[in-house]
Amino acid sequence: MTPTIITVVVTDDSAFMRRAIQKMLEKEPEIRVVGTAASGEEAIAMVERLRPDVVTMDVDMPGIGGLEAARSIVERRGPPIIMVSALTRDGAETTLRALEVGAVDFIPKPDSALIDIVNVQRELVEKVKHFGSRRAYLRAVRETVTIRRSPLTEAPPARPVPTPPVRARRPAPPVRTAFTCVAIGTSTGGPVALTQILPRLPASFPIPIVVVQHMPPGFTRPLAERLDASSSITVVEAADGMPLEPGTAFIAPAGRQLRLIRSVGAVRVALGDEAQRSLHVPSVDVMAAAVGEMYGAGALGVILTGMGHDGVHGLRVLKERGGFVLGQDEATSVVYGMPRAAAAEGLVDRVVPLQAVARALCELTGAPYADP
Repeated sequence: MTPTIITVVVTDDSAFMRRAIQKMLEKEPEIRVVGTAASGEEAIAMVERLRPDVVTMDVDMPGIGGLEAARSIVERRGPPIIMVSALTRDGAETTLRALEVGAVDFIPKPDSALIDIVNVQRELVEKVKHFGSRRAYLRAVRETVTIRRSPLTEAPPARPVPTPPVRARRPAPPVRTAFTCVAIGTSTGGPVALTQILPRLPASFPIPIVVVQHMPPGFTRPLAERLDASSSITVVEAADGMPLEPGTAFIAPAGRQLRLIRSVGAVRVALGDEAQRSLHVPSVDVMAAAVGEMYGAGALGVILTGMGHDGVHGLRVLKERGGFVLGQDEATSVVYGMPRAAAAEGLVDRVVPLQAVARALCELTGAPYADP
């Protein structure tokens, strides 16, 4: 059986970077770069002409920049867009805005000695394969629906795509309001998911929130600032020694593992470098385990959209100490990887769509909730 080829358009105003990204992608036999664009205008036209499965989009370009080009392609219902962002504050801000207008994910631009090229290549290939396959699947579904609706054919309905088995979840315990800390873990799709949760919580939210969002250094502070500006609660990038406070969300800084310590009558953030090599720094596993160990039955875990299975170990610790876990559902997840892995291990007590997470947090903690 011939493998499906994922087609990609690479966009960057640097000829060197276009070649570098193309070379990274074409080391994989399943990926073919069908076009390279030097500007946003070229990318838009090339997408219309070539109909690729995925587009990589530079953030900073003359003329129509990456944000405007991404918005235009999304408005035309084009293919998934992966932003390629320089590790600067302006790059981070523009990338976050691109995610808000519909880009599916981003990677750091592989043009700095600070960037691990091998890891960037692995991450880029993984994301292109995931979103390229999803694109092909969605296209196949649309074509099937079109055939079924056509009066000129009587093709049988397509069989549903099988879903991998998930262990049966235990019945959810009664609602209780004795929770004392929320631990949120997310990755791909997380920045947008967080904008659907934190801004919907009231200023009087009664307990602290600790968040791990997989991001490269330089991105977590702009993310925290954007969320803080749109939220009634306070949202900050966590700093070493900060005391956890009610009504405040602490986002783990990229490149540091977040744990908790009890000191001077308060629970405080303890940031550290990873002694052992870890795929994710910060890690949902490390953070969730720390919350479970510190708060026991008062720990309330939330696992959101993301690739892989980070969070399974940490949520197991949280559950073993009596905590409770909410998991995002498949339909609203950009990538149903982390929530699926947690559910498959029997760690999720309640599955909810993204738009219901804030309401569920308020119900479980006794906080008032007002529909947005």
